[in-house]
Amino acid sequence: MSRRAFRSQRLLPNAVFVVLLLVAGPNGGVACAQTGKPVITKLGTIDCDLVETTPVVFRGRLYRFEYVRTRYRHNLLGKPYFRLVDVKQGRAGRPFGIGLELGCAFASRDQLFCYGVRGWGTDTIYGCVNSDLERWTVWPALRLPGWKIFNTSVTAGDRGYVMAIEIGEPRSVAGVPFTVVFARSEDLRHWELLPTERFSFGVDRYTACPTLRYLDGWYYMTYLERRPGRRYETWLARSRDLTAWQLSPLNPFLSADEADRRIANPRLTAEERRRIRSAVNINNSDVDFCEYGGQVYIYYSWGNQRGVEFLAEARYEGSLNQLLAGFFGAANGRAHDPGKAGP
Repeated sequence: MSRRAFRSQRLLPNAVFVVLLLVAGPNGGVACAQTGKPVITKLGTIDCDLVETTPVVFRGRLYRFEYVRTRYRHNLLGKPYFRLVDVKQGRAGRPFGIGLELGCAFASRDQLFCYGVRGWGTDTIYGCVNSDLERWTVWPALRLPGWKIFNTSVTAGDRGYVMAIEIGEPRSVAGVPFTVVFARSEDLRHWELLPTERFSFGVDRYTACPTLRYLDGWYYMTYLERRPGRRYETWLARSRDLTAWQLSPLNPFLSADEADRRIANPRLTAEERRRIRSAVNINNSDVDFCEYGGQVYIYYSWGNQRGVEFLAEARYEGSLNQLLAGFFGAANGRAHDPGKAGP
């Protein structure tokens, strides 16, 4: 087993240095020798007032799908919209999905699908599809009258495609807001809600911001947990069937620390850097990721969970399967039913 020392500087006033011993994890990839936990390296903040993003590989290129809020400093439309940023070039494409919010993206062959809602807590999920990144078709993909819908995430599953949906109401389904329910599709255009009495996650507690992936027979889902002291951490769970879920013994997947304040975008202004230095940080949320070029690209939000928010990026050296499976190691514990008990 190969070992190597990794020296990283913690961004603290007294410039303390720590040394981590890294090893190959049980599934490959890079893990911490002391805990066995896969090592995610935070690179720092790349923008202010951006939250929900999805890295996606489309036609061999890495893009970052972004939901642009109305108050974003570069929003000249005066309304929310979606856009794609070419990660290598750092260049944003033209706005699309005008008026849509809380989006996610999924690439399927030569088409790029995006989903969102018209207003937070509304009852219809809209889809956008495109094959040339120029002309977008928009349609209502799933209507749930009377429901309050927020974030979504899409993956190819064991049978067709699966969408994780964050909801706040109705209380008879959501329980303690927020809760994750699921829908299936055969064509990414028409979606059907799965029976919520069987297919739901976290009805007993706050579980928000889902990101869903399917690898080697497992559905892996990162989501936001509200922890003691009103801190918000991203946790990881997995399931074979979307009903019985097992929590990672190495949670949290991401939590707030001083590394979030690193500057990863040299174009940030002096005022933006001041905001980053002084902001309250109790939150790592809205995590999304994809594998590209032998690494996992991870994007997430940090801040005070009350409107002061920053977009940051991180990396994992290895495959997405190594990262997600690595959080479970050799653990083969019984599946956990989040509808009956919390973590």
